[in-house]
Amino acid sequence: MIKGFWETLKKPIIGLSPMDGVTDAAFRFIVDKYGKPDILFTEFTSVEGITHGAHQLLEAFIHHVTPTPTVAQIFGSDPKAFYKVAFILGEMGFDGIDINMGCPDPHVAKKGGGAALILRPSLAQEIVRETRRGTQDWANGRKIGDTGLKNSVIDFVKDFQTKFSLQPTLRELPVSVKTRIGYDKIVTAEWIQQLLEVEPVNISLHGRTLKQLYSGNSDWEEIGKASLLTKKTATTLLGNGDIRSMEDALHKIKTYGVDGVLIGRAAFGNPWIFKNETATLEQKFSTALEHCAVFDELTPKAHFLSLRKHLAWYCKGFDGAAETRAKLLQINTLKDVEQILRNVTTE
Repeated sequence: MIKGFWETLKKPIIGLSPMDGVTDAAFRFIVDKYGKPDILFTEFTSVEGITHGAHQLLEAFIHHVTPTPTVAQIFGSDPKAFYKVAFILGEMGFDGIDINMGCPDPHVAKKGGGAALILRPSLAQEIVRETRRGTQDWANGRKIGDTGLKNSVIDFVKDFQTKFSLQPTLRELPVSVKTRIGYDKIVTAEWIQQLLEVEPVNISLHGRTLKQLYSGNSDWEEIGKASLLTKKTATTLLGNGDIRSMEDALHKIKTYGVDGVLIGRAAFGNPWIFKNETATLEQKFSTALEHCAVFDELTPKAHFLSLRKHLAWYCKGFDGAAETRAKLLQINTLKDVEQILRNVTTE
């Protein structure tokens, strides 16, 4: 097992959870700057889409230069595609690769990816092995151009390297897994044991089944059971689900014996949660404006409207917050944002 950066992380590990439609380049930059979590994950991206030539999907892998370990998350059901995408992630300078085996989206599950892999443990194991083989072959000098990837994809990677002056070091990237406690029923013990057979460097476990989606409460008793199974192995286990504060995170780590946690929704508009700090209104608004600027700098081709939800999340806990959020959900330009926030601070 190649541990990579995981071997140097101090426990307990407190990381930013990967979230589709949320953990884009700008959000990760802001969380990294103001929260300094131990690890950052990208949004998940389809390996089949990438290998079929949809190079625009690689926008999700744009990332800033930082000493904070940054891990690319991918999903799918074709082991050969995972092998090829491992080369891309090495070339783009990531510190690790995370395989999504927990997404509950029906469109993902129907194609055999995400949480559907819980029902096909042999395929899940093959995907881990092929991803690892891909990063091993890349580290040993096989060229990305020899994998059969489309020229449009390879050109995107080259352009990224040029823009960010990136010269990746050939090294094997550690492979981890993010998953759930079951598909339509809880199968924690059996499923975790099956994953441990292929030795992922880390397992991040969300305490709900796919059937639950995000309803009910995350089952931390099951996460605790999984943690016990990893104790005699080299694999670490991070718990995930319903972490509302740093105090809550530390309590769950101590109570359930996990190596750390990933914080998700509690970080919306609140990167300071990782430092256990409370931002002032002025700090929130200045950070919201910085968020917009970073978005334009890192992902100029992305749609500005995707910032609406992020901006609304910064607006909580003051008189007129609901009205301000409603206005921010209608913005179209940076000028709109500046005008709305200026009116709040001058009223």
